[in-house]
Amino acid sequence: MTDLIAALDDRALVPLGGEDAVHWLQNLITADIEAQPTESALGAALLTPQGKILFDFLVLKDETAALAIDVRRDQAASLAQRLTFYKLRAKVMIGAPQDVTVGIATSGHWRDLRFGEPVWRSLPDATQSTKRAPYDALRIAHGVAESGTDYALGDAFPHDVNLDQTGGVGFRKGCYVGQEVVSRMQHRGTARRRIVRVEAAADMPPAFTPVLAGDREIGTLGTVQGREGLAMLRLDRLADALAGGKAVTAGGVPVTASLPPGATFTLVPEGGGSDA
Repeated sequence: MTDLIAALDDRALVPLGGEDAVHWLQNLITADIEAQPTESALGAALLTPQGKILFDFLVLKDETAALAIDVRRDQAASLAQRLTFYKLRAKVMIGAPQDVTVGIATSGHWRDLRFGEPVWRSLPDATQSTKRAPYDALRIAHGVAESGTDYALGDAFPHDVNLDQTGGVGFRKGCYVGQEVVSRMQHRGTARRRIVRVEAAADMPPAFTPVLAGDREIGTLGTVQGREGLAMLRLDRLADALAGGKAVTAGGVPVTASLPPGATFTLVPEGGGSDA
């Protein structure tokens, strides 16, 4: 029996079909969906040519390898329209967005591959609870960022929001929109901003509150639950603050940053801090 952990009532599904669907989407988005296992949900993004995240979503692949995109409801129509722009002559069907409640459970239709433990997405009975807090707690614990609460669309690179850490960037696949910028950041190690976990001794202020080192802004808070949360920080400026013994605060509350589980980056970037 499925143990429903949370339910999200702000999602939509955009169905994809047609014989070219997988190959066509593979050439558009960051994730390697050709290597994606069935019955899974893979975090991904559609980028601008300059490498910034235009839309973030999950690609759902069922047991028959059919595809659908699980996206924020308020972005679904715009995403479907943008995908249609790229359709050209490809044999692809882009379905109309369908408003859904997405359940987060211990079993279900699609395993969410962004998490280091079994977390599943499903389509529960619409009458079940739509509490979201347990889902946000999971994201905080695993450092899984989402647009709207952790960053603004159009203002972040995939590395900034740890999409490279959660399986959302295929570095061995072919070209896709914005791929050159993302690959250059990967090979040169130039990512300075990162999503990290933050903790405080008191309740933290809401998302998008500036995080300061002394009086210098080094980032912003993301999803917050009481004394724990996520933040997007400039790691070079954080390193300078730690080296200089400066207090790191958000809304006047002292905070401590730590890495998400399994992170391949460090709080002190290669080469130390920066005066930039």
